[in-house]
Amino acid sequence: MAAGYLDILRARHAVRLLVGTLVGRLPNATAAIAIMLFVRAEGGSYTLAGGLVAGYGVANAVGQPVLGRLVDLYGQPRVQLSAAILSGLAMAVFAFTGVEPLPPAYAAVAAAGLLTPPLEGGLRALWPSVLGEEDEVHTAYAMDAIAQEVMFTVGPLLVTLCVSLWSEMAALLVLNVVGVLGALSVVVSPPSRAWRSAPREAHWLGALRSKGLLALLGAFVFVGIALGSITVAAVSYADDHGGDAVYGWMMAGIGLGALIGGLFYGARQWTGEPARRLQVLVGLLAVCYLPLTLMPGAVAMTLLTVVAGVFLAPVLACAFVLVDRHAPRGTVTEAFSWLVTTFTVGTSVGTGLAGPVVEAGGALWGFAVPGAAGAVSLVVLLATGRVLAAVGSGAVVASSSENDPNRAAEPRFSSGDRA
Repeated sequence: MAAGYLDILRARHAVRLLVGTLVGRLPNATAAIAIMLFVRAEGGSYTLAGGLVAGYGVANAVGQPVLGRLVDLYGQPRVQLSAAILSGLAMAVFAFTGVEPLPPAYAAVAAAGLLTPPLEGGLRALWPSVLGEEDEVHTAYAMDAIAQEVMFTVGPLLVTLCVSLWSEMAALLVLNVVGVLGALSVVVSPPSRAWRSAPREAHWLGALRSKGLLALLGAFVFVGIALGSITVAAVSYADDHGGDAVYGWMMAGIGLGALIGGLFYGARQWTGEPARRLQVLVGLLAVCYLPLTLMPGAVAMTLLTVVAGVFLAPVLACAFVLVDRHAPRGTVTEAFSWLVTTFTVGTSVGTGLAGPVVEAGGALWGFAVPGAAGAVSLVVLLATGRVLAAVGSGAVVASSSENDPNRAAEPRFSSGDRA
C-alpha cells in the first residue's frame, strides 16, 4: 500500500506542493473555531459568533470559483499569493478591531473568506505536470483527500494550542501568517511558476458550461448535506451519552474512517469508468450512514462513525478525476474550486437542515438525514450517468491541455467538451 504513495512523494516538488498547500489552507480549515473562540473571548454571544462564521463561509463559497477563474486566466503566483496576503490582512483587521462595531467586523471576516486563495484547486491542477502518469495523478488525488482529513483534524488542535499558549487573538494572527507562508512556498515553486492554463473560450459561465461538471456538483451538494447533518446529530447524541468528549471522539472517528478508506483506495490502480465507480462509492457511503440510527452506547457509536467515514475520501478522490475530465479547456482550477464551493454549501445546508430535524425528532431522525442525503446523491448520479460517462466513451484527443502536460494521446481528454 505504501509503495504507491511513496512513489508520489518521491516525485520532484511533490512534498513541497502538498505540504505547502495544506499549510496554506490552515486559516480556512480553522476559521470557524478560531472566529468562534475569539468572539467569545471578546464577550460576544454565540449568535454573533455563528453569524460571523456564516459570513466567512458564504464569502468563501463565493470567492473560490471567482479566484479559481482568475488563476486560470493570470497564473498561480500572481493570484494565489495576493489573495493569501489580503485574506490574512483582513483577518488581522478583525483581530485588532474586535467585534465592535459590528459592520467592520462583518466586513473584515467576509473579506477574509472571499479572498481565501484557491490552493486546493490549484494543487489538483498541478499534479499532472508534476507526475505525468494518469495512474499516479489518481493516486495523488486520493492522497490529497487523505491529507484533507488530517488537516481538518490537526487544525482545531493547533487553534487550541495557540489559545493556551498565547490568546484567541494570537491564534487568528499566527495561523494566518503561517497560511501566507504556506501559499508563498507553493507559488514560488517551479511547477507553480511554470504552470499555464490552456487557451480557453471566452464564456461567462466558465467551467459551469460543462454538463458533466454540473451533474457532479448537483450530486455533491447532497454529499455535503450528509456530512453537515452528522455534526448536528452527533451533538444531540453526545448530550445524552457523555458530553463533549464523546462528540469529539465521534468526529475523530469519521476522520479516521476517511483516512483508512482513502489509504486503501489510493493504493490500488482502478480500472473501468470512474463515473460508474463513483456511483458505487456514493451508494456505499449512504449505506454506511444508516447504522448510525441504531444509536448504541458511546464506544460502539464511535466505531460506527469510523465505518460511516470509510468511503468519504474515496468518493472525493473519484470526484476529482471526474472534475479533471469534465472541466472545459482552460478552466481546471475554476472547476475544482466549484467542487469546493458546492461541498461547502452542502455542508452548511446540512447543518441548518439537521437542527430543526433534531429538535423535532431527536438524534435518531438527525442521523437519518445523512443516509437520505446520500441516497439522493446516488439518484442524481444514476440519472446523469450518461452525461458523466460521456467524456470517457467518445473522446477526441486534445492537442494540448493543462491537464495533459506531456500532450499524450489519451482518450480521457476531449477537445469537444473542453473547447
